[in-house]
Amino acid sequence: MFPTTLLALALAGGQADPAPPQPPAPTAVETTGLRQLLTLRRVYVDRLTGGETAAQMRDILISAMAESKLFILTENPERADATLRGAAEDLIFTDVHNSSDGINAHANVGTPRTNSTQRSATAGISLGENESDRSAERRHEAIASVRLVNKDGDVIWSTTQESLGAKFHGASADVADKITAQLKEDFEKARKLR
Repeated sequence: MFPTTLLALALAGGQADPAPPQPPAPTAVETTGLRQLLTLRRVYVDRLTGGETAAQMRDILISAMAESKLFILTENPERADATLRGAAEDLIFTDVHNSSDGINAHANVGTPRTNSTQRSATAGISLGENESDRSAERRHEAIASVRLVNKDGDVIWSTTQESLGAKFHGASADVADKITAQLKEDFEKARKLR
C-alpha cells in the first residue's frame, strides 16, 4: 500500500472507506460533446464505408436508432443537426484447423550366412500410429465504427463496437444494438451534467 493510504487507514481506526470508487469526472472536451448531444433533434445516417454489407448495416443501424427515440432520423442531410458517419463490415467466414500426430518405430535384426551351413535368422518389429484432425467452424463477425458530426464538422460523439453474434440475432443487429445502447448511456451522462 502507498504511505498515504496507510496513514488514512490509521487515522480512520484501521477501517477502509466502504464507499465504492466514483468514476472519473468527464474531461472538458467530453463534457462539451455530451452537452451538444442534448441539442440534437434530427440526425442523418450517412452511407457507411466498408464492404458489400455496409449498406445493410446502415439500414439495421437506422432501425435500432429509430427504436431508441433519442431523435428524429431524416433522409434529408440538409435538415439534420448532425450526421452519423463511419465504417462497417459484416463477415461470414470458415475457420479451419488442421492437426496431425504420429508415432512410428522400426527394428530389424539379422544374422550372416555362412557357406557350410545355411543358417539364417531375421527379426523385425514395426509399430505405427497416426492421427489427424480437421475441424471447420462457420464464424460470423461484425464491426462498426461511427461518429456524430455536427454542422460545423466537429465530432461530438463516437464509438466502435464489434460482435460475434448474439443468442437471438446476428452480428450486425448486435452491433447496431450496442451502438444504440452506448448512445443512450452517453445521453444519460449528458442529462446528469445539467
